[in-house]
Amino acid sequence: MNQRAVLIFCLILLTLNGTKGIPLNRASRCSCIKISHQPVNPKSIKKLEVIPKSTSCPSLEVIATMKNNGEKICLDPETEMIKNILKAFNKKRSKRSQTPREA
Repeated sequence: MNQRAVLIFCLILLTLNGTKGIPLNRASRCSCIKISHQPVNPKSIKKLEVIPKSTSCPSLEVIATMKNNGEKICLDPETEMIKNILKAFNKKRSKRSQTPREA
């Protein structure tokens, strides 16, 4: 009986040794939990982050940091207003990269 218990214990150890960790939570890990649909004044945006779709988050995310209070707001990238803001910020960024820097 004692040998049988040792044999079962060894079999359990060998079985557990071969298993690999699998993440149990398959939910998406997006930065934006709540998306604001309120209109935003582009002049009040201090910083604009665009996080593309990825394996961890299936949607495009646009996060605006506001000038007045530093609050971060998730914006809906599908609205026409946000598409226009993104175009304006990209145009502003490309102009900055094209201007020669002085030493």
